[in-house]
This record gives sequence, structure tokens and C-alpha cells, in this order.
Amino acid sequence: MPIQTINPATGETLRSFDALTDAEVDARLERAEATFQEYRHTSFAQRAAWMTRAAGILEESKDSLARLMTTEMGKPLAAAVAEVEKCAWACRHYADNAARLLADEEVETDARRSFIRYLPMGPVLAVMPWNFPLWQVFRFAAPALMAGNVGVLKHASNVPQCALAIEEVFRRAGYPDGAFQTLLVGSEAVARILDDPRIRAATLTGSTPAGQSVAERAGRNLKKTVLELGGSDPFVVMPSADLDAAAGTAVKARVINNGQSCIAAKRFIVHQDVAAEFQERFVAAMRTLRVGDPMNGDTDVGPLATAAIRDEVEEQVRRSVEMGARVLVGGGRIRGPGFYYAPTILADIPHDSPAYREEVFGPVALLHRARDAADALRLANDTVFGLGSSVWTRDEAEADFFIRGIEAGMTYVNAMVASDPRLPFGGVKQSGYGRELAAFGIREFVNVKTVWIEGGEGPGEHPAAE
Repeated sequence: MPIQTINPATGETLRSFDALTDAEVDARLERAEATFQEYRHTSFAQRAAWMTRAAGILEESKDSLARLMTTEMGKPLAAAVAEVEKCAWACRHYADNAARLLADEEVETDARRSFIRYLPMGPVLAVMPWNFPLWQVFRFAAPALMAGNVGVLKHASNVPQCALAIEEVFRRAGYPDGAFQTLLVGSEAVARILDDPRIRAATLTGSTPAGQSVAERAGRNLKKTVLELGGSDPFVVMPSADLDAAAGTAVKARVINNGQSCIAAKRFIVHQDVAAEFQERFVAAMRTLRVGDPMNGDTDVGPLATAAIRDEVEEQVRRSVEMGARVLVGGGRIRGPGFYYAPTILADIPHDSPAYREEVFGPVALLHRARDAADALRLANDTVFGLGSSVWTRDEAEADFFIRGIEAGMTYVNAMVASDPRLPFGGVKQSGYGRELAAFGIREFVNVKTVWIEGGEGPGEHPAAE
């Protein structure tokens, strides 16, 4: 795939970039390794000062960074501004909490003293997607850099300017040269980079096939990986739910980021007793959405990020309708320039259709009816994915039934799924493994070292705690 900025609202190619040569990549990996050998000894206080400055730069630059995101991948401008602000929040969260989260942990044993120390691993490769071009990177970079690692970013080829802008944020914040670098390379370069001994671990957010490829290559090299992959999140509505709140949130949860989010609600599983009422509210709300130029403040849904993504969504819907699915609203691309697809709801979806079996990465909601709670749980788990889930009920026992039973990394009750720096984020099944954010995220890329001391004086304070 060419490394280009193509405005998805118009289809116009705005900028093209040459991929780095192998020699240029090698030079940057050498810089990452050399920087790590010094950076690993910096204190938490110094790292926090740099990270706090990065948060400030994000906040100061949020309007220009948001416009860049919208230009490259089409999300509504207000959502892009909110994404930059969330990145700043993550930076401040880890600046304020990393020292506590990675503090030595004393353990009572037969030794005079024994404890656990968390030490950085080295350069970490981040293979990141286009759909949240800043947030996906910062939720990796903030904990990784605060832990004492350095980052090497291979971003999606359709958001090259966002990738370079992230590197510039860290440079302006005062980080050492080589602490965070962007590599403008195609996906074919990832295997070679993973093979390089200077890369110690990798994280990927993207499709399941991309995750399988990175995990296989990293496994050959015995390198740790964290994978956040696709999702087909269930949104379960039971009779006791507040239907107005559920239907309103359902629309937002489906079309967030123009429907291009791994944790967007995609499968709406509604108890038969309230299915007709929920459907009426859901369809009416979807009809009111304004589709248009993402730079306009009154736009609810912008274009899909690329022509290929729009075409894939169109094909999934077309084939599903041919197999018997029923279109309640939408159901096709919007003619004219840009990569627009109408907000859509499908019902009566055949079990073997693409809309049932695959992740639909666009503003297409899949409506199902359930006989009872057990049937709703069966439908919720009838997928290869297991990222997030949302359950709407005012019955605490019923909520606990779904919390225990849904095969997913996250369950939100009477709320839509969202990432939060204070809580772990990740999935199970083909949605990946490992966790980002919270204490779990910062501890993914560290050496969890056991220390046993029999005699003599123990070591002083951890230098990074100064």
C-alpha cells in the first residue's frame, strides 16, 4: 500500500511519502538501542516531566492535530479533538502513576529480603492502525516510555502525517533523540524489523490476520507480543432496560468513528418482549444522523477511511441481503465524491451470511431477537471475537449473569464500551491477548525480576524512583 494522505471526504491524494530504505531503518533501530541504554537509567521524575510536557503540547496543538486526523482518515472533527484530549489524559495518568505502578514489591520469604522489581525491556515495535491514529499510539507509548522502554512506530500507511506528528510531539517534549521514532515503511517491512535483535517486543492493534502474522514472526524470535485485534461486540437489551437510553446509546455506540472501531457495538441482541419497541426507536434515531463533510461541526457520520473499506462493507451488506437479511434503514453507499456509506440497520440476518460471521467495519448495525437471557447469551458468544460487550438491564442478578457469561475482555452495564487509562483494555478469543492501559498495560513490557538477598546490606532505592 502506498504511503499517502488521501482525503476520504473527497478521494483526493494530498501527499505521498517515500518509504525508508533498509539502511535508514537500520540506522533508526541502532539509534533506538543506543538511546535505550541511557534512557533506561533516567528517573521516574524525569520521565514524568517529559510526559507531562507531551500532554501540554497535545492540548496546545489539539485543533491542528485534529484537523490532520480528519484530513487523513475522515473522523468528524469534534471526535478528533476529543481524541487528542484523551491522549493528553493518558500521558498525565502515567506521568502521575508510573512510579507507584512499578514500585518494588516486597515479598515475605526465607530471605533476609526479597522483592519484585519491574525493569524496562528495550525498544518496542508498535504496529498501529489508522482508525484512532493518535489514541492507539499514545495508549502504548505513554506507559512504555514511563516504564523506561523506547518506542518504534510503524503506523498505517494512510496516516503518515499523523505518525510524523506523534514523533514531533515527543521531540518537542524534550525526550532524547531515539526515544520515540516513526518508521515510514510498508507492512512488508514488519517481518524484517521483528527479526532484528534490537527490537525486544512488539504490540499490534489491527485485524486478526495482521495479529496472527506478527505473533507468528515474533514467536519465532521468542519476543513478547500484545495484540488488540478485531471485535464484533454484542449490545444486549433486556426487558428491564431503559429503552430510550439504550436506543440512544446504541446509535452512538455503532457509528462512533464512522463505525470504524473495534469496540463499536455491532450486534444488537434484544429480548423479544421489547424488540419491536427498541427497533422503532433505533431506526428512528439512525434516520436522523447527518452524513457529510467531517470538517463540518454538525456532521454525525463522515466517510469511511478508504475506498477499499467502503467497498468491503458494501459487499458484506449486499451478500447478506441476497442471503435473506432485511434492510431497515440505509443499505448502500452514498453517491458522489468521497468514501461515504449510509448508516444502516439489518435484521433477520442469516447465520452463514457475512454480516453474521464477519466483523463489519462501517456504520452497519446488526439486529437480532432473543427468546430469553440464555438465548441472548448464546447469541452474544456466537462469534470468534471477544473484545467488548454492553448489557442493558436494571436487574442486578441478570447483569451478573451476563458479566460472568459473556466471553469478552470487557463488559459495560448500561453504558457503551470505551477505553479508560485507569482500566485494563483488551480481549479474548480472536480479539487478541494481553492488556493495554491501567497497571496491566504498563507491566506488559517489563522484565518482572525476582530479587533474593541473603546477607549484607540490601540495595538502596531504585534509581528511577528519585
